[in-house]
Amino acid sequence: MTTALEVASAVRDPELPVLTLADLGVLRDVSETDGRVVVTITPTYSGCPAIDEMGADLRRSLVSAGYEDVEVRLSLSPAWTTDWISDEGRSKLAAAGIAPPSRIGPAAAGPVPLNLVPPSRQVTCPQCGSPNTSEISRFGSTACKALRRCHACAEPFEHVKEI
Repeated sequence: MTTALEVASAVRDPELPVLTLADLGVLRDVSETDGRVVVTITPTYSGCPAIDEMGADLRRSLVSAGYEDVEVRLSLSPAWTTDWISDEGRSKLAAAGIAPPSRIGPAAAGPVPLNLVPPSRQVTCPQCGSPNTSEISRFGSTACKALRRCHACAEPFEHVKEI
């Protein structure tokens, strides 16, 4: 029998189906005790509309694999960050034509400064590799992605925003 961790790790993200929940870093823990499986996930942000679907997909996959008693728990702390996307996940995003986020590192302790201007940064085109890109829209097909255009190859592409 496949382990519960292996089954849960293979479940795909409903909004970024090129990634598994493990690739995305939202799969936090899978434990098996006396036939009961408890899966803990952290949404990409607290209002993520896909979180219910993630839980349903996890339950469905685990039950299909023979696990009858499955509980999916949400953990909002610590908050998810794009730094939790695995290296393999970043490679999968780029291969699918979606620019992966840069790593932002650990959050600073103390008060968080308020900046109302989105950070300007260089995003490399996943199609041709050119750094000559610009943001078309701060929001793409989902709230966690922005829409950009490459000035070298003229292709539009999505970029997973750093959180």
